[in-house]
Amino acid sequence: MRPRQGCRGRGVVVGTVTLCLAAGWALQTPAVSLVVPQPNINATVAQNILLSVEYSCRGVATIEWKHVSSWGTTKIVEWKSGNYVNISTVYKDRVTTFDNGSIQLLNVGMRDAGYYFITVTEEYGTNTYGTIIVNVYEIIYEDLHFVAVLLAFLAAVSAILICFMWLCNKSLHLFQKKRTHKLTASATEEIELDTIEC
Repeated sequence: MRPRQGCRGRGVVVGTVTLCLAAGWALQTPAVSLVVPQPNINATVAQNILLSVEYSCRGVATIEWKHVSSWGTTKIVEWKSGNYVNISTVYKDRVTTFDNGSIQLLNVGMRDAGYYFITVTEEYGTNTYGTIIVNVYEIIYEDLHFVAVLLAFLAAVSAILICFMWLCNKSLHLFQKKRTHKLTASATEEIELDTIEC
């Protein structure tokens, strides 16, 4: 009977050690993880941009996006996965949310440049943060003006060259016609002279 109690005691010890290892593993594994694959985005005015992230958590998560720039801090959107979406009035028709935590901004302007902060909070209070920097550039119309002037110049030069080639072709055609007419006239003269001499 005694050896049985020793086995039972070892089983309790092994069970306790296993439980402690499992608890330690659970504490080491983060409750919320967040990946930001593209932390820096360059865009031009009126372009649509995707602020891409990927999060994972054990429970239900709340996702919140904020925009910080020289004009101030603005809360863009907050939603709980599978429940509600709360978009601020400034971004009402310009934001699309995705299940992985990403958002898409439509028709960006110069005021959309700045830092975008995402906070993913698990239902038990654990959270993680991410940042994306967005640079927005204006389309410089002076460059387009230069390209338009260059294209107009090239079109004018090509039109002049085409006219010049047409004139050269016409002149050559007239010269050949005149020469053929002279040859025909001289051949007729020779025939007449031969006929007179006979």
